[in-house]
Amino acid sequence: MKKKADVNKTNAARMLDAAGIPYALTEYADDGAFHSGADVAAMVGADPARVFKTLVCRGHSGAYCVFVVPVTGELDLKRAAAAAGEKKVEMIPAKDITPVTGYVKGGCSPVGMKKAFATFIDSSAAGREAIFCSAGKRGLQLEIAPEDLAKAVSARFADLTGAG
Repeated sequence: MKKKADVNKTNAARMLDAAGIPYALTEYADDGAFHSGADVAAMVGADPARVFKTLVCRGHSGAYCVFVVPVTGELDLKRAAAAAGEKKVEMIPAKDITPVTGYVKGGCSPVGMKKAFATFIDSSAAGREAIFCSAGKRGLQLEIAPEDLAKAVSARFADLTGAG
């Protein structure tokens, strides 16, 4: 594991630095393959319940929304729509991830997207000391307090998976 000074910083890390928000970066081997969230948790040596994925949806209104949910869970689209104040939301196609967010599939961070989108973090993160999420490229994870992540992206906590 490399410390933050040893790793090439991503846009997400630079934005957190500029905001004075503490975090740690954890690098893992990126072999070019797409890895499941459980695989990433194992590679960074973290409890999978502390590792979160970033999902981008488009609402009925046409607005994009970002949802940060545990890799062990599944986004409940009805709960996500309710949190976002939309009639419904649907996942954007994988081919649209880079044009919409500026990130690649498997390396999409809730911090530092091309535009600021309404962002929601699953309530299972609230109260945890720290969670992991993508730092903006495959092979690099942010470890950050959920409240600090929420502050960085103006996110709200909501029950997005129905698990808690």
